Amino acid sequence: MSLRNRLTLGLVPILALASTPLRPEQPLQPSNTLQALLAPWKGPFGGVPPWDQVKPADFIPAFTAAMDEERMRIQAIVANPEAPTFENTIVAMEKASRVFDRVNVLTGVHFSTLKVGDVPRIEAELSPKLASFFDEITQNAGLFKRIEAVYASRDKAGLTPEQKRLTWLYYTNFVHSGARLTPDQKKAIQGINQELATLTTRFSQNVLEEENKLFTVVDTEVELAGLPADYRASAARAAEARGLKGKWVIANTRSTMEPFLQYSENRALREKVWRTYVNRGDNGDARDNKANITRILQLRFQRAQLLGFATYAHWSVEQSMAGTPDKAVALMEAVWKPAVAQVRADVAEMQAIIDKEGGHFKLAPWDYRFYAEKLRKAKYDLDLKEVQPYMQLDKLREGMFWAAGQCYGLTFTPVTGLPLQHPDVKVWEVKDAKGAHVALWYFDPFARGGKASGAWMNEYRTQQRYDGEVTPIVSNNSNFTKGAEGEPVLISFEDARTMFHEFGHALHGMLSNATYPSLAGTNTARDFVEFPSQINEHFFLTPEILNRFALHYKTGKPIPQELVARIKKAATFNEGFVTMEYLASAVIDMKLHMAGGQVIDPAKFEREELAKLGMPEEIVMRHRPTQFNHIFSGDGYAAGYYAYLWSDALTADAWEAFLEGKGAWDPAVAARLKAKILSVGNTVDPVEAFRSFRGRDVNTDALMRKRGFLK
Repeated sequence: MSLRNRLTLGLVPILALASTPLRPEQPLQPSNTLQALLAPWKGPFGGVPPWDQVKPADFIPAFTAAMDEERMRIQAIVANPEAPTFENTIVAMEKASRVFDRVNVLTGVHFSTLKVGDVPRIEAELSPKLASFFDEITQNAGLFKRIEAVYASRDKAGLTPEQKRLTWLYYTNFVHSGARLTPDQKKAIQGINQELATLTTRFSQNVLEEENKLFTVVDTEVELAGLPADYRASAARAAEARGLKGKWVIANTRSTMEPFLQYSENRALREKVWRTYVNRGDNGDARDNKANITRILQLRFQRAQLLGFATYAHWSVEQSMAGTPDKAVALMEAVWKPAVAQVRADVAEMQAIIDKEGGHFKLAPWDYRFYAEKLRKAKYDLDLKEVQPYMQLDKLREGMFWAAGQCYGLTFTPVTGLPLQHPDVKVWEVKDAKGAHVALWYFDPFARGGKASGAWMNEYRTQQRYDGEVTPIVSNNSNFTKGAEGEPVLISFEDARTMFHEFGHALHGMLSNATYPSLAGTNTARDFVEFPSQINEHFFLTPEILNRFALHYKTGKPIPQELVARIKKAATFNEGFVTMEYLASAVIDMKLHMAGGQVIDPAKFEREELAKLGMPEEIVMRHRPTQFNHIFSGDGYAAGYYAYLWSDALTADAWEAFLEGKGAWDPAVAARLKAKILSVGNTVDPVEAFRSFRGRDVNTDALMRKRGFLK
């Protein structure tokens, strides 16, 4: 686990999303496979995760052993009689967590994708223990004294720029975590962090429980009017899996909810599906998250005050590209006004359609996507249902591989015979243009019980070379619905774009070329890390990808050029909605964390602040507070959800560099992107990295052009 993740982003490893209420049980007994979690990975490619030997009963004793081993190594660093140096202190710290990191990966994947049986209870028991352990490290006065000494002498010690950067990172993160506090303050921080670990785990448990247990049952096929045939079939399979054969189930996930709202002609059902989704964690029952949010915000403010910051937002943003909450807010405010204007114009046109059809109602949030599709059809003669038959999961995955080959010289070859955590998972070996091994890529594409919703990337092993050449192992995880046996899996247009986005994160990890793991791959500032993923989205809509890989699932023919032309013509259609849905979440996130010490009622705060901002009533936040895992299931994106917009400013400007050259596949620009952005990780300040790629600082006008707000 990287230094950034352990000391800055969160207290719970990986993405801790539990699903089952805690229950008293007898302690689990470790199995005879405990050593599999602790030992170096064996097998080809420098070793692979031993998924076939991982038993949840071993998780707690494995972490206990890993923490004890790391304590021993840290104590050896502190007790070293030699003067502190980069090698005997900073490099020694990089080595100290190797066993812990292996345990963390193997357990973390269970916490996010295999949360069944006893796993939720184990995670809940571990969370505060891990929080305490991380505090134990950062509050070790003897350890910090040595790190501080190396930092103070970094310019005289003949260190390389990367070594100076790593030293700065250790020193800054320790200070940021409370290394300079008094003993009483450190004790207070420990208590806060342990309580936060419990609360954030409970928050995410509640959200996943709502997603797993709340769903909409449809009794008659006539109620499915407007929905594509493949969607109906998947809903029927979902019902049968729940013992409801002959009915249809609309699952409570975004990938299921969005197409239902787009195409269902049944307004009452649209409202039911919408309310089930947007009210997750806000139903006044045992899974309600409002009290959790109130307490989390109080504790975060208290911690920020102890650390010398005005608010939690100031603490969170300090090490980002933005640097201060005010700069992040300024960018959001610049985009808010044109986004609202576009939404109001679109709403007026959609209301006109409703009135013309004889509808006697005002456009509501559960109507927005449905009538947006009608407006898209009216203005651009484009119905995304026409597009979906060409969106085959396997073909688009091949398209991602092809694009990575064109840009970066990578090839992907299926690998069999490796241990897998689930039968759905597949593995590819990644090689460079010379045929040398680069990485392994694991793909876990389908939704299932115990798996967190959404899409994300993990690094199972981070690239490094300070103690021998170590190649990365990365994964992409999605929640697509399985097709019928032998049938291709069709995904939505937006899900296809998201798949390219997440693969951009994977490429960032694969192409890393750093010496030290804490600086490698995706271990960058939060408002920079989305840049590589967002720029990879742009390749999805290039003619080369669509012509080769957007093939009709029945005929095998490529998507018609006239359909592609209509897609491109409508490229910025509905951008007001997309921007506003996201931006409302980002603004409320920042406002919640800038609110200081006041006791916050999340529902009241959301309602009142959005009203002050002039939020169109036809739209809700993409992530309402009670389900906002990005910011309340850990510290990861807390006061940092703005990062997607900040990164998109970089992305839009960077993409124009391709267009100013020879187009999307300009080899010189792609080579520069790889050398200056994708490979450097956090070895270079992100502002300098972008300047090195673009030749200047970012121009945010490109962001406005991309979203259609600046012609």
